[in-house]
Amino acid sequence: MFNLKPIALVGGTVVCAVGFLLFIPLITELIYQTESWQSYAVPILLYLIVGGSLVITNRNVELKISIKEAFVITVLSWLLLALLCSVPFIYTETKLNVVDAIFESMSGITTTGATILNGLDNLPKGILIWRALLQWLGGIGIVVIALFILPFLRIGGMQLFHLEGDDPYDKFLPKISSVVSKIVLIYIGLTLILLILYYINGMSLFDSIAHSFTTISTGGFSTHDKSFGYFNNHSILSIAIIFMILGSFPFLVIAQTSINNPLAALKDHQVRIFLLVLFVSIFLIYFFAQEYLIGSSIKKIISISFNTISIISGTGFVSENYENWGNYASILFLILMFIGGCAGSTTGGLKIFRFQILFKFISIHLKKMLQPHAVIVSHFNERKIQDSTYDSVMSFFFIYILTFAISALLLSFSGLDFLTCFSAAASAISNVGPGLGEIIGPEGDYSLLTNYSKLVLIFTMFLGRLEMLTILVLFIPSFWKN
Repeated sequence: MFNLKPIALVGGTVVCAVGFLLFIPLITELIYQTESWQSYAVPILLYLIVGGSLVITNRNVELKISIKEAFVITVLSWLLLALLCSVPFIYTETKLNVVDAIFESMSGITTTGATILNGLDNLPKGILIWRALLQWLGGIGIVVIALFILPFLRIGGMQLFHLEGDDPYDKFLPKISSVVSKIVLIYIGLTLILLILYYINGMSLFDSIAHSFTTISTGGFSTHDKSFGYFNNHSILSIAIIFMILGSFPFLVIAQTSINNPLAALKDHQVRIFLLVLFVSIFLIYFFAQEYLIGSSIKKIISISFNTISIISGTGFVSENYENWGNYASILFLILMFIGGCAGSTTGGLKIFRFQILFKFISIHLKKMLQPHAVIVSHFNERKIQDSTYDSVMSFFFIYILTFAISALLLSFSGLDFLTCFSAAASAISNVGPGLGEIIGPEGDYSLLTNYSKLVLIFTMFLGRLEMLTILVLFIPSFWKN
């Protein structure tokens, strides 16, 4: 049987945390002297009472968690977070219905960046900072899960990223508090540096805060309908490019990088391949699409680089409508949505390392066709790749593509055209945000979709962010047996 007390303790902590976080948009509304602050008061009071009660009644519980309980806690925590954080979207001036509010909230905490809202320039500042804060929290949340939970659950090959000395079979929670603390400090530090750089290069203080949250988390929510096109500032685009790339790097690698060894990150196999894919993509788009852009070669390169890194990292910012760059760019961007960044980063997608493992597996298979009895050993970042890792990655690829196909098929039942169904499913499962086509393209949003389509995408975003297997394993009947 499951021990419900640790689950209740974690749930209560999540509820309390959301209650305290709601003070941020409330204070924002007070600073800008609006009446919207009242919309946050009741949820704050309710969350602190309910969450506090759960924490107090279970405060002496030993947080000893089994593998099964870890699955349940991970899934329920994110689902609970999405539901709790949707409430402000219902009761503030946005006045979204329940489905739209959950969509916006889920898009926020999964750092997807798909939005129901339009007319962002005229919305209350509180709700804009709330959207940005959700993505910032979702970004660091997925880093922690990817580095310290998924490896122990052996999800999609993530067992490759166990910390030295940790045995996933003897205990679930390793002594990683110092590593987590360092990563959180780096995440906060990068956010503050980005905030300052945005501000001194022309953003208002409010825009600097909001966009620093959504850039480092590779989230993509903006405070303006035109996203980064609103600023028309290539210095700001250049800064965003650098920090979106940093957000795509494994944060454990960033933590190991120092002033004395600034190029340490380049020793990581993922990072090198990610940068190679990024530079090749930028070159190809520049070669085929430069005639569609206006301005000097430098401005063209900056614009293409910004939108390319925005898509591959799953950030979803846009500086202009890349659908006007020809079919080459649209098709390449669709491919980049699936690739994503590095494992242990804030990005979505399949992740670079899984493609590396897949190609190593294919290489071994081809060699064994010539030498059936040969013993071939492959390594990743100087670690031997076990057969179980290949199986895990192959399973993940299959389930990822199958989930994408089912999502696109379900969307087609609502009457959407092929391009919208295909790109919306790809964008949701890879946590990118904008898709292709007139409805959900770089100049559109998701408000015109039916509630049925939004529910499909909510579940797809959720599956994509938690690496699918974490959620799907709960639907296996044997999981719930002793």
